[in-house]
Amino acid sequence: MFDTLFKGAATAAALALVTALPARAVDLQFYFPVAVGGGAANTIESLTDAYMKDHPDVKIDPIYAGSYQDTITKVITAARGGNPPQIAVALSVDMFTLLDDDLILPFDDYVKTDADKAWLDGFYPAFMENSQVDGKTWGIPFQRSTPVLYWNKAAFKAAGLDPNTPPATWQDMAAMGRKLTKTDANGNVTQWGVRIPTSGFPYWLFQGLVAENGGKLANAEGTETYFDSPEVIEALHYLVDLSSKDKVMEPGIVDWGATPKAFFEGHTAMMWTTTGNLTNVRKNAPFDFGVAMLPKHKMRGAPTGGGNFYLFKGSSPEQLSAAVDFIKWITAPEQSAQWTMATGYVAPRPATWDTPTMKEYAQEFPPVLVARDQLQYATAELSTHENQRVTQILNDALAAAITGQKTPEDALKDAQQKADAVLSAYR
Repeated sequence: MFDTLFKGAATAAALALVTALPARAVDLQFYFPVAVGGGAANTIESLTDAYMKDHPDVKIDPIYAGSYQDTITKVITAARGGNPPQIAVALSVDMFTLLDDDLILPFDDYVKTDADKAWLDGFYPAFMENSQVDGKTWGIPFQRSTPVLYWNKAAFKAAGLDPNTPPATWQDMAAMGRKLTKTDANGNVTQWGVRIPTSGFPYWLFQGLVAENGGKLANAEGTETYFDSPEVIEALHYLVDLSSKDKVMEPGIVDWGATPKAFFEGHTAMMWTTTGNLTNVRKNAPFDFGVAMLPKHKMRGAPTGGGNFYLFKGSSPEQLSAAVDFIKWITAPEQSAQWTMATGYVAPRPATWDTPTMKEYAQEFPPVLVARDQLQYATAELSTHENQRVTQILNDALAAAITGQKTPEDALKDAQQKADAVLSAYR
């Protein structure tokens, strides 16, 4: 009798102790493509801290993985080594690479309620083109962008141009570029008319020219490229001519990373770069500047770009459920607005732009609307199976034409043959 009572009391005490103990937190690793420190890292840290404060049962460890290339390399290495992150932001164009390696899970499996479906349906269609394939959603848009044109209004005025009127067409950009290009007494150029970077992500900005010319670089399934099509060849001729014929852009390979600095220091009057540089330009340009959609040729056009959230295999159901909840939270309107204002990346959901926060910000700083409005003309960024190999093939072809080693026709014909050899296995 005593033993029975004792055992019952002990069991009750043990249950009471277990009940009193806090539940073990769900741990999430979050790989993010930025170096340690800086505005983007600080904003991500503040957002994850805010989420954890409201969700004490979840612990998120942001790992600042460096560049996009660094991030995807680290993510794939960790996943293949049996230690995948639960969440990562990687380039939207890495979707096929991650699928080919069987590393990611579709978000559709976690979309159960009407509210979940409304969330998934609430992203701009242009961003979803690089996020969905075979009827499933593999990436959730977050750090998304398009290239835009920035111009120095003071330089326009000094050249006798209307400082409030950017180039609307390819012809305008070349003509204005000639007026904006300045030389010193020795004939050395002190200010170029325009700067379109051809290193770093040369295919991306080049794709803007291709889209404006009515062409495309690949199919939606990532199995075919069209590098030697007439529209693509004509776009490369225009890019090369900006330096060789029109003399409005620095010859040779134009560095991506140095382009904002060249703009700030007056070495170029116009530049093409990501809208993700918008906050940087706003903070550092020592002159009044404008932001415009890319100039059209046959039509308006621009590629989308930037990073998506991905879910990785090898995580527990509890981790995956918490990861999806965090992604839904951070892409919600108020958090998305904070991210856009801190970085200049395009808020990927129309609902974000309808918040009082974003309406007030857009009224104060209208250039933030340019990339959003350009989405109606945007196309999916070049993305194929074995994407890094295929884009490198195109980048090498662009470099060969830009440096005069090959004609645009020969460079792109060679690139198409090489891309065909890579992609034939996926058809």
